Amino acid sequence: MNEHYQKEIIILTLQALLFYIIPLFAGLGDEMDLVVLLILATFLLSVTLGAISDKKIRFLYPFAVGILFIPSVFIYYNSTALIYIAWYLVISAVGIVMGALLTNIWIKRN
Repeated sequence: MNEHYQKEIIILTLQALLFYIIPLFAGLGDEMDLVVLLILATFLLSVTLGAISDKKIRFLYPFAVGILFIPSVFIYYNSTALIYIAWYLVISAVGIVMGALLTNIWIKRN
């Protein structure tokens, strides 16, 4: 099963590293910068996954991102950051759809 979903596993692993490694290096007072960085990185990863994956499981990625973010809320932030789960869900869903559409448009042109 790993070989069938290798691209998806790699992208999801990168997403997890973003949520759990990047905040280690953020200084005090950099919370808003960190949130913007994580949202942009999540968007780019989801566009990438939408573009490179042809499996329907890619549409579960936004839910996986939301679930992955939950423990980081309690590790690095406080319960007020739980609202960002919705942001990550929406941003990654938009990215998946955009990546899939861009790929379909590119394939139709060539």
